[in-house]
Amino acid sequence: MQITDILAQMGGLQSMAQELGVSETQAASGAAALVPAILGGFKKQAQSQPAGLEGLGGLLGQLGGGSLLDEVLAPQPTNVGRGYDVLGQIFGSKDVSRAVAQNAASQSGLDPTLLKEMLPMLAMLVAGYMAKQRGAGDATQPSPAGGLDGLLGSLLGGQAAGRATPGAAAPGLASMLDLNGDGNPLDDILRMAGKAMR
Repeated sequence: MQITDILAQMGGLQSMAQELGVSETQAASGAAALVPAILGGFKKQAQSQPAGLEGLGGLLGQLGGGSLLDEVLAPQPTNVGRGYDVLGQIFGSKDVSRAVAQNAASQSGLDPTLLKEMLPMLAMLVAGYMAKQRGAGDATQPSPAGGLDGLLGSLLGGQAAGRATPGAAAPGLASMLDLNGDGNPLDDILRMAGKAMR
């Protein structure tokens, strides 16, 4: 199952659509175009952490952990400042966020301004979701295969589910973030953005 499907089932895309005044269909196509870059940003973070996935788990906690997801799902307006904190951590600059939104606009046909508004909310949903799964054993989020491992191993359509990264505590997260380096969508977006900016 794709992470966008999981976020939809949890009500995340519906909450985001209501808050931004768009249809759920638009929210879903925006999410489908933006989430690969968000996951790519988390992959880069995991690779740059001395402790790898454990370090990434700690970072998710510092950013707000599962409460990031809860905040987007709550009926009150989302404090997107927390989402910008997540984006700052995974993308490093507003230019990267803009490039990601621009790339997603060309893929989805949606307005880049709308996608820029979606980006911090989606970053909160993904980070909060990953943090909750890392903490697994949480009865409200059934995860039969044992927390982060089983669940996140299947998030990107199950590719790479069986490959474990040496020394990584959570092979599922490793495969979700594609740590073996056979492709990071964020790199591709940045290469394209670099060409467009020249």
